[in-house]
Amino acid sequence: MEHDQEFLEYIVKQLVQNPDDVVVERKVDEMGVLLTLTVNPDDMGQIIGKMGNTAKSIRTLLRVVGMKHNARVNLKVNEPEGE
Repeated sequence: MEHDQEFLEYIVKQLVQNPDDVVVERKVDEMGVLLTLTVNPDDMGQIIGKMGNTAKSIRTLLRVVGMKHNARVNLKVNEPEGE
């Protein structure tokens, strides 16, 4: 597991009520690193935050981690089915 993936997993598990449901997938392509986050549907609000501020903050932190390792890191949050 890479630093950015571990970092994201650690942060998200601290924010949610169901840490065992947190899944982070990592893909690397010519655009950089894409981390896809899946959480329990009940925890979506915790991850997005008011007006998306929590998700924005997580993205900013991931960019900093990426810069430290010369990588462009993007975050995609999987929407729960049926929403």
